[in-house]
Amino acid sequence: MLTLLLCALAVAKTGHIETQYRMLALFTMLGSVPAYSLLRVYHKHHGYVVGLGRLLAGWLMLLSGLTVMAFLTKTSELFSREIMITWAGLGFLIQACLFLPLHAFSRRYHQQLHSARTSLVVGTGDLAQELADKLVRKRNEPLVGLVTADDYPHLDDGLYPIVGNLSHLRELINSHKVRRLYIALPLSAAEQIEGLYIDLLDANVDVVWIPDLQSLKLLNHSVSDIEGLPAISLNESPLTSYPTAAFTKAALDRSTALLAIIALSPLLLGTALAVKLSSPGPVLFKQKRHGWNGKVIKVWKFRSMRVHADTQVKQATREDPRITRVGRFIRRTSIDELPQLFNVLQGRMSLVGPRPHAVAHNDYYTGKIDAYMARHRIKPGITGLAQISGCRGETETLDKMERRVELDLAYINNWSIWLDLKILIKTPFTLLSKDIY
Repeated sequence: MLTLLLCALAVAKTGHIETQYRMLALFTMLGSVPAYSLLRVYHKHHGYVVGLGRLLAGWLMLLSGLTVMAFLTKTSELFSREIMITWAGLGFLIQACLFLPLHAFSRRYHQQLHSARTSLVVGTGDLAQELADKLVRKRNEPLVGLVTADDYPHLDDGLYPIVGNLSHLRELINSHKVRRLYIALPLSAAEQIEGLYIDLLDANVDVVWIPDLQSLKLLNHSVSDIEGLPAISLNESPLTSYPTAAFTKAALDRSTALLAIIALSPLLLGTALAVKLSSPGPVLFKQKRHGWNGKVIKVWKFRSMRVHADTQVKQATREDPRITRVGRFIRRTSIDELPQLFNVLQGRMSLVGPRPHAVAHNDYYTGKIDAYMARHRIKPGITGLAQISGCRGETETLDKMERRVELDLAYINNWSIWLDLKILIKTPFTLLSKDIY
């Protein structure tokens, strides 16, 4: 549709389709696949609003790439501005109009597939009950019930019925025309799981194993294939598991940081002068903090405190006497964080990610909070999910730091370019928080 629209606009404007528009149509078709795949525009789990938002982000990313290509090849002057502006606007509207019925058809199709697939769950513990609940409530799969395995615990008061034990399995599959069997047994039952799988090879039923990994603190977990061998990633950095998306994140970080430095240069220079005149000492405060994969980096901030003997790293508190007058203002408005744009430009930080803590603080909390250092499995950021969720300021209690770490790990587990964009959009609205001091 985008190609047809571009050709129609070119014909309406010039009477024929010139070579540059044919090439643009070709590059649009080639570029739309990686751009839309990267943002998972047509993922079936997205709602209409999120899907349209991702569609807009993918379209803008594609247009940006085409614009950069035209600039580098010095061909931008060959295109009519009227045609390009009209194509950009109408192109999105047409895609949005097509997205709604396609999205509705896709969801209805998958719902019909799920509703036609009767299922049975082997297992009666917490994992089996949770799985049954997701199958019924989220996927609308007709569930016969749960099958108990001898010698393994089960919940007597579970929401879903226990319809028999393993000796009744064949009979249940045949009588209820079960098409999919889920095995949700503890890892200690590995030998029994293997025997059960072999026994069901001739039962004409899909067998799906749900490993019981609930006791583990998973980080960006996924299932993959290594030359024919199934692999479950329990702990993997998003920057290594999604290299293409990671490259896009790095490019977005550095280009945005450069533009922000240029646009905010008067504010940066003015703040530097104010800090210098407010009290003796350097303009910038540089502190060693942990970066990606625990590598120690120097994080830059505008100095907001008087120079003092830093024998022990201590978090700033409300009404902290060490903070200068100018320092109180730039901390309250988060202007003190702006020099970290240079850290982003250097590739040591990201615009969005877990906030880096002082090395001494990390040493203190390691061992006191589960998976604390796992928050460094992605580049630290100027802002993050914890900051827009209200977890800012002093962490004077262990509970506050635990909550911040939970949100940092949630960010890593759910990371995407789209999530970064949402956090960046929400960040300005959190700058007036009462917890910033």
